[in-house]
Amino acid sequence: MSAIDADWLGAARARAEAVPLVSRVPLSLAAATPAASAHRIGSIEPAVAERMQAARLPIAAQAAGYCIAAPAAKSLLAIARWLHAEKLAAHWRDELLAVVDDEGRTVGAIERGVVRILGLATEAVHLVGVDVRGATWVQKRAATKSTDPGLWDTTMGGQVAAGERVGTTLMRETMEEAGIDVAVLSDLVHSTPIVVQRPVREGYMVERIEVFRAVVPDGIEPVNRDGEVERFERLDDAALVARLARGEFTLEATLILGAELERRGIVAREGAA
Repeated sequence: MSAIDADWLGAARARAEAVPLVSRVPLSLAAATPAASAHRIGSIEPAVAERMQAARLPIAAQAAGYCIAAPAAKSLLAIARWLHAEKLAAHWRDELLAVVDDEGRTVGAIERGVVRILGLATEAVHLVGVDVRGATWVQKRAATKSTDPGLWDTTMGGQVAAGERVGTTLMRETMEEAGIDVAVLSDLVHSTPIVVQRPVREGYMVERIEVFRAVVPDGIEPVNRDGEVERFERLDDAALVARLARGEFTLEATLILGAELERRGIVAREGAA
């Protein structure tokens, strides 16, 4: 199969580097000690921050943006509960994600359902699983998913929980979503990460995606265990390209699978003559 143009991939990459639709200002978290500088952790819409102040939440206006008061754990929990109660954020997941500052330091943890409204950076892990002949295993997201229900996705994709290592997330999510022990996969490779920054319904998404690819041996087929996947299919390159071009996959999966197809020479690299 000769390399083909992929306008859909260029369009997806443009969507993954989009500015907020509504003006946002920097959001910081006060340091544990008064002598230390605050940590820049995300961004927020001024109108939302003003509502928080009116509700007497631990957040204050600064010369540039807003700052959440210390102690981090108490303040972040209070803000998360208020955002949920006011229906300003996604539904409560009862899962904690790390709060990371702009220097990559973990400075707290917060409920997963509120990270987008606060513009917090998150980390995810995806697995591209292929069979021994090169066909790609993909999943159809369950209709009950709060994000991108019914769209197609990589073999596995999941968030890195607070305090969790990327490798642990890979093992946990691959077993939960696909029923596969990572140990049985062959040729496991950590690929180039993908970064997504774009407006979403809840606010603004900033996410680094760690991508792994591996071969799923013959005799092993993914089977969902956590109820978040409707079904799996195995697609050859032509079918995969066709579905990606029709927009049947999530944006993140389109970026990941598109990069993999580029790497393998199935689609032409952007800018190539």
